[in-house]
Amino acid sequence: MYIIPIAWLYVALMMSVAEATNSNGTVLGAIFTFILYGLLPIGLMLYFMGTPARKRKIRAREASEREAAIAAHAATTAAQANTLVEPDASGLPPADSVAPVRKEA
Repeated sequence: MYIIPIAWLYVALMMSVAEATNSNGTVLGAIFTFILYGLLPIGLMLYFMGTPARKRKIRAREASEREAAIAAHAATTAAQANTLVEPDASGLPPADSVAPVRKEA
């Protein structure tokens, strides 16, 4: 998988060496040649090639988090079902939450 990036970096390196050793070339030009023709395109290519793997990793992490949340919710529900205490623990019957509607006098 990495044979093409390695080969391209070799070509860019040879271009840079040729730039630096040429009578009209400069070392600064060789550095820019290597960066603009070698490192930048290879960096972009490797980033784009790694996108599917990053997406798979994110999906797997989200799935494991979802499963952990479901398991935690199931454990909490089971623990609440096993308790015999009433929610208000007062022993009185629950009252209506809405008062009955009456006629105004």
